Amino acid sequence: MKAFKTLDDMGDIRGKAVFVREDLNVPMQDGKVTDDTRLRAAMPTLNELSDKGAKVLVLAHFGRPKGQVNMDYSLEPVVAPLASVLGRDVGFLSRPTPDAIDSLADGSVTVIENSRFAPGEEKNDPHMAQMLASLVSFYVNDAFSAAHRAHVTTEGLAHHLPSFAGRSMEKELDALQAALGAPVKPVAAVVGGAKVSSKLDVLTNLINKVDHLIIGGGMANTFLAARGVDVGKSLCEHDLAATAEKIMDAADSAGCTIHLPYDVVVAKEFAANPPSVRTCNVHEVASDEMILDVGPAAVEALADVLKTCKTLVWNGPLGAFEIAPFDAATVALAKTAAALTKEGSLTSVAGGGDTVAALNHAGLADDFSFVSTAGGAFLEWMEGKELPGVAALMR
Repeated sequence: MKAFKTLDDMGDIRGKAVFVREDLNVPMQDGKVTDDTRLRAAMPTLNELSDKGAKVLVLAHFGRPKGQVNMDYSLEPVVAPLASVLGRDVGFLSRPTPDAIDSLADGSVTVIENSRFAPGEEKNDPHMAQMLASLVSFYVNDAFSAAHRAHVTTEGLAHHLPSFAGRSMEKELDALQAALGAPVKPVAAVVGGAKVSSKLDVLTNLINKVDHLIIGGGMANTFLAARGVDVGKSLCEHDLAATAEKIMDAADSAGCTIHLPYDVVVAKEFAANPPSVRTCNVHEVASDEMILDVGPAAVEALADVLKTCKTLVWNGPLGAFEIAPFDAATVALAKTAAALTKEGSLTSVAGGGDTVAALNHAGLADDFSFVSTAGGAFLEWMEGKELPGVAALMR
């Protein structure tokens, strides 16, 4: 049995009004949605509830209107693109009232205006939660990416209504459970990105959960510097050397092996295919060079590590993947992870904005077991923090 209720536990919902919290905070340009990933993620839940005859009322936020009505942040422009993804009509209500909800047809899908227009939303105002709860019979949370916020529509409503995880939320929680909750060992984690300071809690949590911690990106430079390597002009938080030492010592005690690159790709400028680009041992970085990617020998060794593992959690690129040729290590290691996943020997879970972008760039996102589109929520989960929106759904 799952630790939370899903749509399978809802029973007969025909004619019943249901609030469904989705993440419709999609990128827009000139009134057009430029990436409909989040709309497609909402499709299974909204269509299933509609097919079962519920009056589906979609709650979501858009941007940061700071508790005031600001039509620049209206959700109305998202209605037509959502209808097109769902393949059915979608209505729009500027505010839910008993009369408006009564008049909706069974099986209808209606988007409610930006929840953050209400001053009580981000304060998790109990009166607002009670008032909204009185309008419907059930609450479904399908927005993992907003689950790290304790707002009325992400957490408050769950205390007043029978509450369930939507299909997207369910998939996300199942994947996270398989990755760090109760993973099949050995477990590897890839943590990349620019700064150690932004992922201190992640690293501290992971060393007690994983067998292999692979550190890449600008973060690796800080660890290399802490080990006495001269990293030249590389992005590096020299003031965190002692912290990096502490993490390495704690990893040793916990039986977690930290993997840092021993060959690297360097250049004198951060630009696409610069003339000065070369591969060298970490001890051969010149004072006017910067480390911009992990070298091919290290990537091969990391691929061998993944071949010994059963579970992989990935957050952050290994190099400056936005610019060629500094995407090579990320793409190469992702290819290994994808191949191992396809053959069934590895469960691979990746998440965070940069990671999703890197895997899409490599054309491999579909080959991982699960790719989370959540940014902050995925990071907080990797830090071992309780997510209010998830905690509220637990039985």
